[in-house]
Amino acid sequence: MMSTYFDRIQYFAAFSVLVVTPVTAQPISQQESIAVPQASSPTQMHNASPYLPSRVSKHAKEFYLSTWGIDKMLVRLTASNNLIRFSYRVADPSRAKTLGDTHETPLMYGQRSHALLHIPVMEKVGQLRQTGPADAGKEYWMVFSNKGALVKSGDFVNVVIGSFHADGLIVE
Repeated sequence: MMSTYFDRIQYFAAFSVLVVTPVTAQPISQQESIAVPQASSPTQMHNASPYLPSRVSKHAKEFYLSTWGIDKMLVRLTASNNLIRFSYRVADPSRAKTLGDTHETPLMYGQRSHALLHIPVMEKVGQLRQTGPADAGKEYWMVFSNKGALVKSGDFVNVVIGSFHADGLIVE
């Protein structure tokens, strides 16, 4: 059985495109070729990623809104890549109380690098985060130290603040 399968496969030149099916192998014709977007300059070719970032699903957005009273979560690198900003908008202040609690220690976990990032504490300013009672409709933020650039743009991170967990957020 196996020898007949391999006997049916036809080999083509090293640079031709090969589509293997259980019956025969056939090259893709010019009419069936796939259109690939062209970059206008060589620098765009290196900067452009063929992958689109996946966003938080609609179900997850509804979960965070109904359970934690927040929406519009965003994780971004700062210009120097030494800090990562996590921001969110408060929709229900009573449910979002955990995120502004000074007794809870916020952590960010980089899924690719397995790095555990903390919020830096400045001598005169304190933690680089907004704390206290939240107001509905306002955006709040906290900044995590990314010394050594362990977490990069496009990485997935988890944010943990007490019992609050936001998993799989993409760093922009």
